Amino acid sequence: MQILARDAVVRAVERETIVSFRNLRKDYGAVTVVPDFSLEIRRGELVCLLGPSGCGKTTTLRMLAGFIQPTRGKIMIEGEDVTYVPAYRRDVGIVFQNYALFPHMTVAKNVEYGLTNIGMKRQDRSGRVQDMLGRVELEHLAERYPRELSGGQQQRVALARALALRPKVLLLDEPFSNLDAQLRVRLREDLHALIRNLEMTTLFVTHDQDEALTLADRIVVMNKGAVEQVGSPEEIYDAPATRFVAEFIGRCTLLEGNIVGHEFRTEGGLTLPACGLPRRATVVIRPENVKKSHELPGVLARQATIEGTDYHGAMTRLQLRLNGSRIIMDTQFAVGQKPKPGEQLDVAIDPSNVRFVPPS
Repeated sequence: MQILARDAVVRAVERETIVSFRNLRKDYGAVTVVPDFSLEIRRGELVCLLGPSGCGKTTTLRMLAGFIQPTRGKIMIEGEDVTYVPAYRRDVGIVFQNYALFPHMTVAKNVEYGLTNIGMKRQDRSGRVQDMLGRVELEHLAERYPRELSGGQQQRVALARALALRPKVLLLDEPFSNLDAQLRVRLREDLHALIRNLEMTTLFVTHDQDEALTLADRIVVMNKGAVEQVGSPEEIYDAPATRFVAEFIGRCTLLEGNIVGHEFRTEGGLTLPACGLPRRATVVIRPENVKKSHELPGVLARQATIEGTDYHGAMTRLQLRLNGSRIIMDTQFAVGQKPKPGEQLDVAIDPSNVRFVPPS
């Protein structure tokens, strides 16, 4: 997995830059929404802006689309400064959260709309519409109206309409937020395959970490308009740069403590090997890196008290009390063997997979 991830990063570095944000800033009066945003997106790359509501990710996307003008900075597309170029001249396709389909037009006419506006010949339009509807598996619904479609089908029409223009950049603004959980998974899998097949340069905005980890080549984690970390999904999850990133991406246990010699120690007495760190730090422990003691022979075994259990099918999440600290653990038990709150469990923390970030 790590070798494949490194190879993907090398290939990405070699690709041509398509989108460049240079020191972008957006103010609304005295309120700064995006203070200083810089990023390059390469050809065929899918980059995800990830963060909580109000972090500036949608504002950044809308500045790239041309719907909002930045207060300062530049936006380049294929080397051209488009900072103040009107939206309709930027050659970007966008799929909105609410689909934004024309209710009085059929599925085929919705997909054809943009092609008509750019003056494409009727015969060429027909072929392009058929191709795009085939790619999103909606050929059989070409003559239906949006009101006759499910939410997932409407989202596919919106995607086909955006891709029909073969834009330089595809923008996706929380495209799955109005769909139920199972449909979201199916559509993001289909979207991933389609974008890869078309080698479409894509900027994706979401607050859903699972979507970001599943879809993105690189993730940009944003917080209060600022970039906390940029990296591959593996880098963001396995090596968070800040406490915010660690908390926002996946579940984890965060414990503050001091470095004494070659050990990290919490106030409750939990110790872990550590070196080369400042005097105070925060340790990040992912639930899957807490194991039953026999699964990590040679690693210090510790007795924990079970405070709660949550069954998730493939695994059980335990809330443990260990040396005065609350620890989360993901593990499996045979049928009928799941322990109860109050019972003891011998556990070990994989020292090779814990990470340290600056204290809060």
